[in-house]
Amino acid sequence: MNLCFIGLGTMGKPMALNMAKREDALMVFDILDKAFDDFSGIKAKTTTSLPEAAKNDIVFLCLPNSSVVEKVCFGEKGLIAMMQKGAVLVDFSTIKHSTALETARKCEAAGIRYMDAPVSGMEARAKDGTLTVMCGGSKELFDELYTYFESIGNNIVYMGANGSGQLAKLINQLLFDINVAALAEILPMAVHMGLDPEKIGNIINSGTGRSYASEFFIPRALDGDFSEGYALQNAYKDLVSAAELGAEEVIALPILGAATTTYQMALRKGYGKENKSAMMKVYEELLGVQFRKKA
Repeated sequence: MNLCFIGLGTMGKPMALNMAKREDALMVFDILDKAFDDFSGIKAKTTTSLPEAAKNDIVFLCLPNSSVVEKVCFGEKGLIAMMQKGAVLVDFSTIKHSTALETARKCEAAGIRYMDAPVSGMEARAKDGTLTVMCGGSKELFDELYTYFESIGNNIVYMGANGSGQLAKLINQLLFDINVAALAEILPMAVHMGLDPEKIGNIINSGTGRSYASEFFIPRALDGDFSEGYALQNAYKDLVSAAELGAEEVIALPILGAATTTYQMALRKGYGKENKSAMMKVYEELLGVQFRKKA
């Protein structure tokens, strides 16, 4: 099988590198050839030509959002139109459920097999090859692709029909997003009430209030580091997707709505390029405090 990995960003590059260690016939594609530096000296071929990438038997995508996936895949010069009948398209990107369903429909019409397979675990686990992979599509195709998923993840789950992978990723992300918004609101309150930031951070991360979000973000916030992790402006797309689904399915999501307000306030303040915990700066400014280590 000839394989191609499209998208060598923060998550895509380490995933492609791990796949290249196991697969002899891997090609990697990116619009910028400077993304190929890390692939020099290993077996992977490189290309900036989408038609060349489309010739492969299996094409993996790892792109930033739904609009980029749509731009790459759809249209007369899009990936789907150029792929061979019987080929496979696997999308590791985090996209809207509706985009996954639309991609599945267009792939079926073109005679291409499709699986949505978003991943979770952030950059560190992408590098380690220990991501969670949530797969939506036919069980037969999942079984065929399993060996490739093993090169990037250690928790590979078949969720059901097309779109199920994206729904699973969305549910996981929403709970994480809500958790970070709660930390952003409550931690400045603790400081405002006179508690020591390091001590309350220790209590949370050793008590029942702890979570992956608190364990990841509290130490970094104490150091004033809001750079590591997924950018707030990118995370916001999950909240938009959930609002659309809630409206379509008539599902009330009041807690999610409250968390979304915190994201919106932080985005309006200009913190979109920082990580999600930068939302606490909104409440720090309101209360005149900072959740930081003492000098």
